[in-house]
Amino acid sequence: MIALMVQGCTSDAGKSTVVAALCRWFARRGYSVAPFKPQNMALNSAVTVDGGEIGRSTALQALACGVEPHSDMNPVLLKPQTDMGAQVIIRGQVLGNMQALDYHAYKATARQAVLAAWQDLSSRFDVIIAEGAGSPAEINLRDNDIANMGFAEMVDCPVILVADIDRGGVFAHLTGTLDLLSKSEQQRTLGFVINRFRGDISLLQGGLDWLEARTGKPVFGVLPYLHGLTLDAEDAVDEQGEHESDALNVVVPLLPRMSNHNDFDPLRLHPQVNLRFVKMGEPWPAADLVILPGSKATRADLAFLREQGWDKQIERHLRYGGKVLGICGGFQMLGERIDDPQGLESDPGSSQGLGWLAMSTELIAGKQLANTSGKLLASGSPVQGYEIHNGITRGEALSRPMLMLGDRYDGAMSEDGQLMGCYLHGLFDVADSGNAILAWAGLHDNRGVDYAAHREQQLDRLADMVESHMDMTILQETISRAD
Repeated sequence: MIALMVQGCTSDAGKSTVVAALCRWFARRGYSVAPFKPQNMALNSAVTVDGGEIGRSTALQALACGVEPHSDMNPVLLKPQTDMGAQVIIRGQVLGNMQALDYHAYKATARQAVLAAWQDLSSRFDVIIAEGAGSPAEINLRDNDIANMGFAEMVDCPVILVADIDRGGVFAHLTGTLDLLSKSEQQRTLGFVINRFRGDISLLQGGLDWLEARTGKPVFGVLPYLHGLTLDAEDAVDEQGEHESDALNVVVPLLPRMSNHNDFDPLRLHPQVNLRFVKMGEPWPAADLVILPGSKATRADLAFLREQGWDKQIERHLRYGGKVLGICGGFQMLGERIDDPQGLESDPGSSQGLGWLAMSTELIAGKQLANTSGKLLASGSPVQGYEIHNGITRGEALSRPMLMLGDRYDGAMSEDGQLMGCYLHGLFDVADSGNAILAWAGLHDNRGVDYAAHREQQLDRLADMVESHMDMTILQETISRAD
């Protein structure tokens, strides 16, 4: 088996995209390939083929491999709920909530789940491309590390280091990170990849020569800055660049624990949609459609929304005939009440909802995870997506459902047709359903994006990039010698 781990000098150095690129490159050559991220912290997640939950970026890498996402590919997922605590998911299933210090102590146990998942994947695939988290030079997190070098040492996996030159200080990042590693960790580091380079490569050559002479390790490639690259992000929230002058204005309040913001990626690409994320303290912009997003801490995010005065802004928006869509936690907010008697997301208690739909939600243990498909009832348009949520919603509003998913209904619509919401993520991924929702919001004759085709094109673009700008022959030979 070929194994390689991609670690970064910093967060957002490009680890996820390099892993996706390598996964697609090996898959195009006929290998059976799988991604692996031993530990991830993210609020963007995906439902796996075995009924579990993993980080969204790892699911995208599985797509690059041409395989279904599996919970073994990301055995530890941490979903932050507060600044000090997170929901801990082990091999796809919720273990419970932990404070940071408690989880740090638990990592010795989590290590066994990581090792078991790695062994299971190793028995099924020819190639595994693993991804680190953050930086391996975080000295305070070295004890019982399962995210970076601690994992690589445990399974004896070779490593390449990625650094982002677009941020500046790339040689300091690489040499400083290497210097902070132990001798054995330095030895398993095969070499470097420099990411997001702009300009004439000849101007960089002197630095590359110095880096190789100082460290004795090769630079396997200098990857260019790919303008317009849009793929499922782990954490970053981006708005759309260019759009048409008569675009539909879509506004999303940026909540502290917003989850699965990948729901909005197709809208970022839509030439007739002006997507805006409203941040704390910003004035409320003009809107045709307001979307309340998913949340990992629904009651806390609802309180934040009220603190910003956004509830009053949305009420005004509704009085002037605007439309509102709620997705998952945002759907729950539209109701009259949210009860969390067991303290699943925060302290036990109840919160008054926005009161715009006659329904209430009780958060209960047992997360509902499903990939599903169906149709929008108002238009008959096909829809497909995934559900990741706690809670059961009840009330009169559900007698006017938004979706039919298999043999069951989901969501609700207001009697006046101005509000609707549901638990299904991925509403805009399929062009037909996305177009139907945008038409409801006021955009007619629209040209929705085939986001599945877009993902495939972007993944091929990444594989073409490493083929052109990395010495893959030398990399494979170096990996083989390390194994």
